[in-house]
Amino acid sequence: MRNWFLIRQSWPRILELCYWPTVQLLIWGFMSQFLRGNSSILAGAAGMLIAAVLLWEVLVRTQIGMSLTFLEELWSRNLGNLFVSPLRPWEWVVSLVVMGFIRVLLGLMPPIFLAMLLFDVSLFDLGLPLAGFFANLMMLGVSVGLLTSGIILRHGLGAESFAWMAVFVLAPFSAVYYPVSALPPMVQYISMALPSTHVFEGMRAVLFEGHVPWGQLGAAAILNLLYLGLAALYFLRAFRDARNRGALLQAGE
Repeated sequence: MRNWFLIRQSWPRILELCYWPTVQLLIWGFMSQFLRGNSSILAGAAGMLIAAVLLWEVLVRTQIGMSLTFLEELWSRNLGNLFVSPLRPWEWVVSLVVMGFIRVLLGLMPPIFLAMLLFDVSLFDLGLPLAGFFANLMMLGVSVGLLTSGIILRHGLGAESFAWMAVFVLAPFSAVYYPVSALPPMVQYISMALPSTHVFEGMRAVLFEGHVPWGQLGAAAILNLLYLGLAALYFLRAFRDARNRGALLQAGE
C-alpha cells in the first residue's frame, strides 16, 4: 500500500512506467516503416547504424554526465557546502558542462576504436563535419542536462528519473536511424525543430551523398543557441527559487 500510494501521488513515477516501452515502440516502429520501402539501402546500413549509435551516444553521455555530476552533489548533501563559498551559480554550471565533456571523452573513446577494429567502421571517415556534429550534439546534451537539473531543483529527488530518461524522448523524433521522411507528416515538424535531427540528416548526407551539409550544421547551431539560452535561464531561475525556499540544504538521499 505504501508503494501504491507513492506511485499514485507522483506523476514522474507514473510517467516512468510507460516511458520506455513507448520510446522503444516509436523508434523501431519508424525504423520498420523506413526499411519496408527502402530495401535497396540495406547494403550500406551497417556503417550508417554504427555511426548513428556512436553519435547518439555523444548526446546521451553529455546529458547523463552533467546530470550525474549534479545528482552526486544532491546525494551527498554537498550543495550547502558549495554555496557557502564564493562560488557563483554560473560558475557551477560551467563546471557541470566541463564534467559532462570529460565523461563523453572517457566514455566514447573505447567504443569508437572498437568499431574500427571489429566492424571496420571509423567515425573519423565523416571528416571535418564530425567536429560540427560533436559540438552540436554536446550543446543539445548540455541544454537537456540543465533542463532536467532545474526540474529536480524545483520538484526534489522525486523527479530524479527525468535525469535518466529525458534525452531518450528525443530519440524517436531525432531521425537517428532513419531519415525524417520516414516519420508521419505531422511529426516531421517536431523533428525539424530538434538540432539532433539536422545532425543525423547531415551524417547521412556525408555517408551516402558525399557532400558537406553546411546548411544542416547551421540550422542545428542556431536551434542549439536558442535552446541553450532558454535552458540556462530556467536552471538559474530554479536554482534561485530553491535557494529562497532553503531546498539547497534539505536536498539529499
